[in-house]
Amino acid sequence: MNAIAVLDFGGQYAHLIANRIRRLGVYSEIVDNEITAEELKKYKGIILSGGPDSVNDPQAPQCDPAIFQLDRPILAICYGHQLMQKAMGGQVDKGQTREYGKAQLHVKKNEGILTNISDSQVWMSHFDVVKSLADGFEVVGSTSDCETAAVANLEKKYYGIQFHAEVTHTEAGMTLLSNFLDLCQVERDWNIKEFIKQEIEAIQEKVGDQKVFLLVSGGVDSTVCFALLEKALGPDRVYGMLVDTGLMRYEEAKTVKKALNAAGFTKLHVADRSALFLEKLAGISDPEKKRILIGELFWQVKEEVAEELKLNPDEWIMGQGTIYPDTIETGGTKHADKIKTHHNRVDLVQEMIAAGKVIEPIAQLYKDEVRDLGEELGLPHDLVWRQPFPGPGLGVRILCTSSKEVENTPDYSELSQKITALATSKFPEIELTAQVLPCKSVGVQGDERTYAHPVALFTPERDWNKLEQVSTSITNHFPEVNRVILALDGIPGAFQLNVADTSADRVEVLQRVDHAVTQVMNRQDESFDIWQFPVVLVPTSTESGKESIVLRPIVSTEAMTASFAKINEQVLSQLTAAIQESQSISHIFYDLTHKPPGTIEWE
Repeated sequence: MNAIAVLDFGGQYAHLIANRIRRLGVYSEIVDNEITAEELKKYKGIILSGGPDSVNDPQAPQCDPAIFQLDRPILAICYGHQLMQKAMGGQVDKGQTREYGKAQLHVKKNEGILTNISDSQVWMSHFDVVKSLADGFEVVGSTSDCETAAVANLEKKYYGIQFHAEVTHTEAGMTLLSNFLDLCQVERDWNIKEFIKQEIEAIQEKVGDQKVFLLVSGGVDSTVCFALLEKALGPDRVYGMLVDTGLMRYEEAKTVKKALNAAGFTKLHVADRSALFLEKLAGISDPEKKRILIGELFWQVKEEVAEELKLNPDEWIMGQGTIYPDTIETGGTKHADKIKTHHNRVDLVQEMIAAGKVIEPIAQLYKDEVRDLGEELGLPHDLVWRQPFPGPGLGVRILCTSSKEVENTPDYSELSQKITALATSKFPEIELTAQVLPCKSVGVQGDERTYAHPVALFTPERDWNKLEQVSTSITNHFPEVNRVILALDGIPGAFQLNVADTSADRVEVLQRVDHAVTQVMNRQDESFDIWQFPVVLVPTSTESGKESIVLRPIVSTEAMTASFAKINEQVLSQLTAAIQESQSISHIFYDLTHKPPGTIEWE
């Protein structure tokens, strides 16, 4: 079989590995970690993925030890690297320093998977580390905090790497994976046209004589899904519904309807349910509860609209533009940790999927593949390359807090002093004060979910490279925090947490600020490689009755990893001036956190 097997241990990037292998022209399959060595003989090569567990945990997922007796090249990544070493006689311990995000790989031997690779940036996300190697292995690459970052048994063609070669932020990652495929001696005959052909057949078989009622948002995922379904079934059998939740950007519903109509999607219904969503969200502060509620309301509205349109449920099947990151972040594979529940992965939807009443044609793809698919299907470039916008909209960019959280807010002054001391000792040339803010946001560290505090830096320093080093150092050393943000406007002080929910007035504040930010960025000649630009409203301030704004522009391709965008000082000044016009905002921050350890969205 001309294919590569990827063993899934629950890592956030397990499926991304398969994506990258397909990108290199080779078909790949995700397989259960308990697959037997005998079954793996049909593949040309084997990749062991990452995972959220420690290999030293007795309950951690394992694999058939006979795999390490096969005459097949093996590439073991992160958890897989540690698992292979332990299974073959090496030792894995807790590391002295946790590594999240950027690290520099020093290549010691340009052979095997490191052929034609020099010292370069790699992307880390791990707690444990390989301390001693199994017999036959040698170190072929190291970082400053991880001596065994890349190891090899060159005779057996077994390789282990602690970093993630599959993410775009590992500079030579695709070269490394391509080198591995060369070792596997596979033919490179897989492409997006082959996917379209196979998926059209799958859609026709699943839908049969029924029609598809598709939830659309105007984003690239649902738009490409719309086009693929129409290509498979014809335009008369696909009906799109856009729900105006009241949590969309400024005049977004009108803009999306106009763009989709112009692209040829005429069967589109817009349902304004903004009052319903805001009513149901009142008083809810927990981000998971908000996400779940929003997902359930989408389904409720779908049912109501279907009834209004007199659609016979026996003739229709539900469609969603779900892509793979939605699944993996919701803990959608056996060993994966739940990072956050996506609106299209709430329990009600999962039940309908299990009952065969939902079709998701692009659920195995990543954003970069979806864009390729959209281009291949002939969609307008502007639609295919729109910045992603989350299904729950501003609902996950408006942080909320309950009265109980406010009443029980601890004193973070001691932790703030420790962080300031670490940062100033490591970077004495930078004048700064660090303050832990009383709010929390979601993150992902070592494939595990975190819910921790941001640290605000008050400093005149604007050298992005220096600030990036400070940010990485802080999140690596302090497990209590998962984000570092830079104060663009506002002074240090006693930050108070405010009781807040997803109210109409707060939505309006964020819509105005988000619109102002969008207008500033649209005037720029340079894109700064920005893939997505969330703007977040945070219910904390040093002034009574006011809140803070966090700017979160990121650089990414598939959303599984991201780095913060490095906008120049002139544009930062324009953004700050535009936001300052809002009288309810006291502080403006800029997120300096990569993914990992912070997710793209704050909730």
